[in-house]
Amino acid sequence: MTRTIMTAALLAAFAAPAAAQQTPADVISFLVTNQSVQTGDFQKDRAAAEATRDTIARALQVNLATSPIATSSSGFVYRLDPELGTVSRVSDSFGTFFVERAMTSGAGRASVGMSASTAGYDRLDGFNLRDGSLLTTANRFADESSPFDTEALTLNIRTSTLTFFGAYGVTDRLEISGAVPLVQMHIDGTRINTYRGESFVQASGTASASGIADVAIRGKYRFLATRTGGLAAAAELRLPTGDEQLLLGAGSPALRLMAIASAESGAVGGHANFSIVRGGVTDEIAASGAVTVAASPTVTVGGELLFRRLTDVRQMIAVSAAHPTSAGVSTERLAPGLATPTLSSAVTGVKWNVGGRLVLTGEILWRLGKAGLTAPFTPTVSFDYLF
Repeated sequence: MTRTIMTAALLAAFAAPAAAQQTPADVISFLVTNQSVQTGDFQKDRAAAEATRDTIARALQVNLATSPIATSSSGFVYRLDPELGTVSRVSDSFGTFFVERAMTSGAGRASVGMSASTAGYDRLDGFNLRDGSLLTTANRFADESSPFDTEALTLNIRTSTLTFFGAYGVTDRLEISGAVPLVQMHIDGTRINTYRGESFVQASGTASASGIADVAIRGKYRFLATRTGGLAAAAELRLPTGDEQLLLGAGSPALRLMAIASAESGAVGGHANFSIVRGGVTDEIAASGAVTVAASPTVTVGGELLFRRLTDVRQMIAVSAAHPTSAGVSTERLAPGLATPTLSSAVTGVKWNVGGRLVLTGEILWRLGKAGLTAPFTPTVSFDYLF
């Protein structure tokens, strides 16, 4: 072990931990870049730290500014029967959760609703954020299996989102809708240096932010309708209303174009979506599917699978390089890899017609893959009312 590394470790052990309380972006940057492990390569250290900081910040923006919003249509779907001249309900189901169905609420019908969800993120690209195992920098002797000098990051990230949404049927085929999300986010974390089994807190930080996130405006047009389903197309514009510096918004507009197919037979329905996104935090390609079952006249249960491939984001990996000044020592750092993440999740839930045209929804979004910033599950409670 070189004298330089030992001296730096001893000085750091007796130093008081640094602390920060600023914006979420400031705290993430502070925790990631406040390094004490001596690697002998400042340029690589700075590049790796900045890449890790940007990946975490962008992952938060992906979850807050580009995550799918609840389906725009009301749980009730009506259509004019030209033969009878009356308006009748055309679906036994109260609809889907995030996957769009081709049906619209009907001409002249408006619906409003609100949803509330909360998420505690504990993994980033498969790395655990809470148990101290996320090594940002480490030095290891070639003949030893474990590093002798490490820096580990722990992060506790929680968000709560309240979304107000509404939809209006311009005609039986055309529906317009919008969603306004309000987000509260809290981040606290520590950076811990461990040298030969002795650990100390090198840095700590905490931050909170709240405000409006990116507003969504959507239009859906059903161009083919049958007795058992239909085809539709939708366009969604995300406006950069969220504060990019607080990680609540993308900072630029995004356009989503979506193809929708639906088929229902009695109590059972199937729905599929395919979409592309340009702008915002990242371009993406997404596909999703849903199955709904009308368990009774007042209850619908459903399950969905959601897949999103992000084209302008890279997954974090651990890379190793030889220490430039200490023979037999290698340095490990976090760095962005070549792979682009595919975010995958499942949704299960229940829609209940409480009374009249009021539908109460309870759903849980479950983590399936390791890519991105993820929570084990995200519960959501919402209601919508059709006028």
